[in-house]
Amino acid sequence: MRDTNTYSIRDLENLTGIRAHTIRMWEQRYELVTPKRTDTNIRYYDSEDLKYMLNVALLNNNGVRISKIAKMSEDEVYIKVKETLSKTSDYQSQIGALTTATIDINEEQFERIMSTSILQFGFEKTMLNIIYPFLSRIGMLWTTNAINPAQEHFITGLIRQKIIVAIDGQYRDKSSGTGKKYILFLPSGELHEISLLFSYYLLKVRGNQVIYLGQNLPLKDLQEVHATHQPATLVTIITSSPSANAVEEYLFEIGERFSDSDILVSGFQVMGQDYKTAKNVFVLQKPQDLIAYAEEQATE
Repeated sequence: MRDTNTYSIRDLENLTGIRAHTIRMWEQRYELVTPKRTDTNIRYYDSEDLKYMLNVALLNNNGVRISKIAKMSEDEVYIKVKETLSKTSDYQSQIGALTTATIDINEEQFERIMSTSILQFGFEKTMLNIIYPFLSRIGMLWTTNAINPAQEHFITGLIRQKIIVAIDGQYRDKSSGTGKKYILFLPSGELHEISLLFSYYLLKVRGNQVIYLGQNLPLKDLQEVHATHQPATLVTIITSSPSANAVEEYLFEIGERFSDSDILVSGFQVMGQDYKTAKNVFVLQKPQDLIAYAEEQATE
């Protein structure tokens, strides 16, 4: 296992979008970045290399020639990146900048990127087109040991705060709500809350009544709330719990216990899988599927 915060050339390719062949060519022709080598002569890159190449990719994707970038100092590159980010509507540029903010644990940069993006695109499009792809990139960094827990907790904590503020901004008096009633929860042992919070926002902004029960909820407690409120739909996310070998059984169980409600399920453990489920259990592959469901229900 490599040390934390070191990257192979394939990591750079995946994280910057620059092909490995092109990175090698730029190294030779422009001396953009110089890989380090392990004691066994295996080449690798560090965090500074990754941040620099993310900035190079951002500028190059926004029309700056690589020959011109190569002549800039690191300070000049950074200034040009800040200038470009304030003007660009390119989602990939924002994702790259958020990746750099995560590696640096730079809250100021995160706030600047989020504020600019929300102003340009609105909160929902920022989440769908920037934050969700960014979180996929963070997942890649996590699985390759390229970021540490502190960096991951830092950025997910900030994103969680933004979603909660957006939900508060959409508050509606229950007495005036005309939408369908939804209960949102995470299974026992499940703590990954960002996708469920964003589901809360998506449903709330469309005028629905939402009962948010949050993390780590035993089914017996869910049953009590369900019996009292009788929601049209339950929404849950399965990222790490239950484990892969227990997911199908869990899906059957919630389908049977709550047979009078639709049950919408998403998350890493179910997306792209071929689980057999009860007729009232539906697997969502992306947030847009929840939007489509909610808007269809609103017309019924």
